Amino acid sequence: MKNPGAAEGRRLVGLLEAALVREARLWKVTVFKNGCIQGTDISSSQHQDMILWLGEMSRLFQFCPETFALGVCILNRLLSTVKAQPKYLKCIAFTSLVLAAKINEEDEVIGSVKDLVVQSRCNFSTAEILRMERIILDKLHWDLYTATPVDFIHIFHALLVSSHPHLILSIGLGSDISWGSTAALWTRQVQHCMACHQLWQFKGSTLALAIITLELEALTPDWFSVFTDLLKKAQVDSAEFIHCKEMVDEYLHSLEFSLPANAVYIFNSTQIQEEEPVWSPTQHLSQTRRGQGAGEQGDSDEYYDGFRCLYSEETSPGAEGGHVEGLFDSQQTDVSPCPPLHPAVN
Repeated sequence: MKNPGAAEGRRLVGLLEAALVREARLWKVTVFKNGCIQGTDISSSQHQDMILWLGEMSRLFQFCPETFALGVCILNRLLSTVKAQPKYLKCIAFTSLVLAAKINEEDEVIGSVKDLVVQSRCNFSTAEILRMERIILDKLHWDLYTATPVDFIHIFHALLVSSHPHLILSIGLGSDISWGSTAALWTRQVQHCMACHQLWQFKGSTLALAIITLELEALTPDWFSVFTDLLKKAQVDSAEFIHCKEMVDEYLHSLEFSLPANAVYIFNSTQIQEEEPVWSPTQHLSQTRRGQGAGEQGDSDEYYDGFRCLYSEETSPGAEGGHVEGLFDSQQTDVSPCPPLHPAVN
């Protein structure tokens, strides 16, 4: 009788290899030069703010993490392909998320494009989103799906369960978290890292492996043998992996300690808002890291002709205007993971 565990392991390895092939074919590094995406006037801070905003929109629409990750990948692939202007960045980002949802989400979750635009409270029309869809599809040759960091998190997690079942027992006995919750934890961490433009120099497979390795170091003494097995399967360059791991560790560590270390606060319950806080990179961080113990929308005839200025080489004077001018009317602000607090008074 064949070993069902071995068959499952081979299937997962096949999924990983297919994902790596697709990643190698479609992934393109986002190059930043003089603080901006090369060939554009989009700054790294604008790029990061837009990814954080996509996280808010994904949460608002109740999309799955895979949809958010694919939306970010589509956005970055387009920004690496065309010379986009900052005033179109929000429309590009929103449309990238809509396209990702059409791939990953059920129809009843997505609804109509018009409904999504109304919920987002953006100042562009449905017709503009539909036209931007065609621009993105054309520039990316209708090949939108690529393996994202979230996809690799799920594949690596399944490989660990299949190939290293002893981890489930050791982590269950020696940690305050269950093995079943680790995939959700790693997914949240990789979403945080996707908002860091410095980490976009690394492929999604490398980023996912770095996050998992950092957690394994804190969860089990057998982490090195497990890590070497995953590194070999993922075909990741060791030097690149070490560099990525160091940067991920520094970035996640900075998020954990983003609040003043020695400040004393008094909780004021009267300022708690009824609605939930928006998605931010400091929400839901793990407590098991090493330092802590383990309007009415336009119709199709309302297309905005200014989209011909999406690419800088097609820019012409007087082309600015229309709904797209309001793309940055609302600025993203950082949201603390804690409720409103007041400094203690003597």
